[in-house]
Amino acid sequence: MLQRPRRRCEGTAMGAIVLDLRPGLGIGPFSLGMPICEAFAQIEHQPNLYDVVHVKYFDEEPLKLDIVISFPDHGFHLRFDPWSQRLRLIEIFDVKRLQMRYSTSLIGGPTTLATFVAVYALFGPTYPGIFDKDRGIYTLFYPGLSFAFPIPSQFTDCCHDGGVELPLEFPDGTTPVTCRVSIYDSSSGKKVGVGSLMDKASAPPLPTGSIYMEEVHVKLGEELYFTVGSQHIPFGASPQDVWTELGRPCGIHQKQVDQMVIHSASDLRPRTTICGDYFYNYFTRGLDILFDGQTHKIKKFVLHTNYPGHADFNSYIKCNFVIYCSDAIGGSFKDVNNSKQRVITPSTKWEQVKEILGDCGRAAIQTQGSASNPFGSTLVYGYQNIAFEQVMKNGYIATITLFQS
Repeated sequence: MLQRPRRRCEGTAMGAIVLDLRPGLGIGPFSLGMPICEAFAQIEHQPNLYDVVHVKYFDEEPLKLDIVISFPDHGFHLRFDPWSQRLRLIEIFDVKRLQMRYSTSLIGGPTTLATFVAVYALFGPTYPGIFDKDRGIYTLFYPGLSFAFPIPSQFTDCCHDGGVELPLEFPDGTTPVTCRVSIYDSSSGKKVGVGSLMDKASAPPLPTGSIYMEEVHVKLGEELYFTVGSQHIPFGASPQDVWTELGRPCGIHQKQVDQMVIHSASDLRPRTTICGDYFYNYFTRGLDILFDGQTHKIKKFVLHTNYPGHADFNSYIKCNFVIYCSDAIGGSFKDVNNSKQRVITPSTKWEQVKEILGDCGRAAIQTQGSASNPFGSTLVYGYQNIAFEQVMKNGYIATITLFQS
């Protein structure tokens, strides 16, 4: 299946950059709550500015730890919630490498030290912060913004019961310099800083009417139900029906060859026969829809989980699907929603799928070649009306294909 060009980050430019600081909202082009694909789009848009980019994730359990996009040359990184893949926290871990502009003033970078006195003078009065005795870190909080200052051991007595007089100056006349800046959503009222305080950051609520992470409901049974949000899209629906329910697709492309036709005993077409079928790609919903080239009716739905470590990562926004197995309950979606069993979501691992649907036997091996897919091959398991592609060796599902037998 044809994919969008893979997002790449490349360039050669070096040196300090200046980014606008927006407390509680973001920094530069990166906004709290943005999907990870939008962050990559910003990086790709300015490859000479963001010339060195590292992507970090926990390969074995990708839902346990943040997905992190790091800019080591500029001293900051972006933390994305692993489940929703939305930006929850921005951390400047080397303030000397990144110059921030707040209103018309600059702070940080190699020329403007972000001292306690300078921060207080620029951002104004605030409540006393929190002193972490174990780390020797004092954190000063503003709405959606915090500054962490290392306190030398000989001056820890300056911090009394978690509070400190402001602005902080040590007895020798010096003032601490910021070692870390955190930008986070303040709507929950939580204070976010270093250590355990970092885990309190969460992505801001989605705006009313947003379709991001809109649930896709599927019910497996004698008749296959497929519902996106409030729109019910049956197999056999026409392109016009899909446009009406989901809007204009992000892309349309012809399916060149049907790779699975060789497995069909009833289809005697040669392997090289050009297929007239075509896809509607909804990249922003994590969804593809395949139409029959002759009847122009829906044949398949393809759902993408967008897990890092898979060749398709960042080609689609994550599809938030919920698949119900109708033999576990007796009827409607309302009944299914009340059932805690036999439900498959993007967080369901392959072993759990087998417990729900039973063992389907041997898997087919799918690979795109080592040149185009450095992550290795994946396994495809088929059941009636549904096929699962397993992500590498960690047991998570990369794509699900729905079809009518």
